[in-house]
Amino acid sequence: MTARAVRKTLRSLADPAIAAHARRFFKTGKGEYGAGDRFLGIRVPVLRRIVKDCRDLALPETLPLLHSAFHEERLFALLLLVDRFRRGAAAERAAIYRLYLAHTDCVNNWDLVDASAPYIVGAYLEDRDRRILSRLAVSASLWERRIAIIATLHLIRGNRFDDTLKIAEMLLQDGHDLIHKAVGWMLREVGKRDRKTAEAFLASHYRGMPRTMLRYAIERYPQEKRMAFLKGRI
Repeated sequence: MTARAVRKTLRSLADPAIAAHARRFFKTGKGEYGAGDRFLGIRVPVLRRIVKDCRDLALPETLPLLHSAFHEERLFALLLLVDRFRRGAAAERAAIYRLYLAHTDCVNNWDLVDASAPYIVGAYLEDRDRRILSRLAVSASLWERRIAIIATLHLIRGNRFDDTLKIAEMLLQDGHDLIHKAVGWMLREVGKRDRKTAEAFLASHYRGMPRTMLRYAIERYPQEKRMAFLKGRI
């Protein structure tokens, strides 16, 4: 199996109608966050099925796909890396983690981050030094900042919240809506598991928090509590 063979398969599945919708959905217009991205028009479940047939693709062969101009080829490469990471031994996991961090410029839309960061970066760092998350959180790259917070989803699922709260605090004044949504989402995930911890963080920060971030964080709270936060009564 080669990258060329994968590319041939993917391009045979292209659907112009799906591609046109994706270009709108992922904001590819001039000045938008996905400006210039190109789409083949392949839905994610189809990509996941193909990944299962391409598990023998060597790691170096993922790079041409990861650097593709087409969104779905990049997503395919990331889904394959996630699959390989889950099944791999320690050495392969380390290699995938290093490859990922060396090519974050290719992880350049929110769905690419969300489909990969928790399962590679978060999983690899579970029992390791996690200072890299703080470095990513102050990156000039929107996508590296999103990787920093979304990677902590893996830790949240293990009831480990400190890194999420630390990175969330670093990103409170971030200027991008996609970071506001990501931080709010992670705070909501913390709240699902430990409402007391999440509420304590929000009580300290909600007044200066972007409104979108707050709304995402409290989305599952009871109506009375949600309105108290929104009206500044906490």
